Amino acid sequence: MAGTVGTGSNFMAAVRERRTIYGISKESSVADERIVELIEEAVKHTPSAFNSQSARVVVLFGEHHNKLWDLTKEVLKGMVSADQFASTEQKLNGFRNGHGTVLFFEDMTVIEGLQSSFPTYKEHFPDWSMQSNGMLQFVIWTALESEGLGANLQHYNPLINDKVKDEWNIPGSWKLLAQMPYGNPTAQAGDKEFKPLSERMKVFK
Repeated sequence: MAGTVGTGSNFMAAVRERRTIYGISKESSVADERIVELIEEAVKHTPSAFNSQSARVVVLFGEHHNKLWDLTKEVLKGMVSADQFASTEQKLNGFRNGHGTVLFFEDMTVIEGLQSSFPTYKEHFPDWSMQSNGMLQFVIWTALESEGLGANLQHYNPLINDKVKDEWNIPGSWKLLAQMPYGNPTAQAGDKEFKPLSERMKVFK
């Protein structure tokens, strides 16, 4: 029982420590093989509605990581006015400065199959898939934090969806949802304000 309590304490400590870290570097104190192992465990064990396992992940290292943020810059350069692009470019360079990026997708074929098989719940499956993918993002983010890495979560989809699919030969049924650049932290997270828990939860016993 004591071991169980310790594990729970470690888990909540990791939850508390997970923060948005924008200052990240090309260096990683964690081997790429270990990062892949962590992400594999997260993909395998994060729950999903009807055990659909519809989440998909692509992990980009090295030049693949750089290419993602280069093509994102290309897309935004054609959309953002010249006087505002400097700040956008600076932000994107910060993500590119990281060691790698985790891309999160949902396989729409799986979701559509569930909608066909269980029409009573048809309207709910897209919401449930997003909830499951959000849990996966949190699990991976927290796992990276636990290893001493810094990460942040970005959403340049759907602007970059087609270019990502073309560049890495991603199946057409995979829908890009989020991008998580990470690396050794070079800056601390800012202070976080918390709204009163009395406004956010109720307890009845």
